[in-house]
Amino acid sequence: MIWKIRRSSLNGTIDVPPSKSHTIRACAIATLANGTSVVRNPLLSGDGASALNAARGLGAAVECRGGLVKITSPRVTGQAGEEWLDLGNSGTGTNLFAGVAALGSRGRWFTGDDSLKSRPVRPLLTALNDLGANYALQSPNRDIPFFICGPIKGGSTTVNGISSQFVSSLLLSCPCAKNTSIIHVENLHEVPYVRMTLWWLDKMGISCEAAGDLSYFRIPGGQQYRPFDMRIPGDFSSATFAVVGAALAGGAVAIRNIDFTDPQGDKDVFTVCESLGAAVERTGGGATVRGGRPLRGGVIDLNSMPDALPAMAVLACAARGTTSIVNVRHARIKETDRIKVMARELAKMGACIEERDDGLTINPSALKGAHVHGHHDHRVVMALALAGMIAEGETVIETAEAAAVTYPAFADDFRALGAHIETEE
Repeated sequence: MIWKIRRSSLNGTIDVPPSKSHTIRACAIATLANGTSVVRNPLLSGDGASALNAARGLGAAVECRGGLVKITSPRVTGQAGEEWLDLGNSGTGTNLFAGVAALGSRGRWFTGDDSLKSRPVRPLLTALNDLGANYALQSPNRDIPFFICGPIKGGSTTVNGISSQFVSSLLLSCPCAKNTSIIHVENLHEVPYVRMTLWWLDKMGISCEAAGDLSYFRIPGGQQYRPFDMRIPGDFSSATFAVVGAALAGGAVAIRNIDFTDPQGDKDVFTVCESLGAAVERTGGGATVRGGRPLRGGVIDLNSMPDALPAMAVLACAARGTTSIVNVRHARIKETDRIKVMARELAKMGACIEERDDGLTINPSALKGAHVHGHHDHRVVMALALAGMIAEGETVIETAEAAAVTYPAFADDFRALGAHIETEE
């Protein structure tokens, strides 16, 4: 799919989609629970659909009805489900459900699309192996597809936290191991996502001892998840595009279906945009962002919210002065190498942008429409769409269908705000 985008002014109200991160955690926990769980307002497309497929593949009964999903869990140690689990484009789903599968005595293969197959998972597999599971790789040159067979029994392991998902996977699965697990974490990034997982454990009544800096966890074994009935909150990672779009091209955009008390780390995008000059007014159920104000450059540390890098790179093009996006080298192991890809694609539009090992340096840039490539990365596609809304002339974006991974209604929602987006199959 191709999007053709022209300069736009944004005004109105937007409801952000459900959180991908919460949806996948809910599906994984429901698969581990003993009984039927109800997940209300989940993300049903893209990565959310992959999580539901993984639950089915591990033997859970999944019923989708209206705006809710019922998941009746199997006995993970049993033989139900499929040998191969296809997680599509979902790195989060792959990592979290690998831990779930490692509790079972039946071996499972995990696979996905070409993007997923390029991503690392070996630090997690090694940690699961330390705790009693066995794994194998189909190819020595790629971590995916991989085979995992449990059950994990507990013990001690050290895991590289370059991806917070490795840590979260262990935190979700280890309570169901027979014995106590000790987890040491090195090189931790994306701290808010680990805290989100701890938030879920607390909601489920799971005991977990954590060091203040999250470098150490002690998790008693023999615990049991209980069925739950919960509503998935709105996704702050998706809200990022509305925040940045409003700051760049807005009169006023009201962003709804977000809760600032939620543990999602990407809510700090609102604070970062304020620090660069955007006008943000928080309300009970959301926020209003007003454009038209001068934006200034600055140093933006995105270690805790690497998903914001593509959109913040576009915002930096319109800022006065140099902007440095720093401490986010782990953005290179997402759906694409987002540092390299954003530097390359924005340069096609005339951006004065320099790639660094841990981020980007961006100087004020008058963007011009160009033919750019989304690299099948949902966040890159949506960020380039924002760039097209402030560029002179027409911007053509390839692989625009990738937006559906987390935000299937992006084009429709932004058209309703006034964006000029034309779709071609």
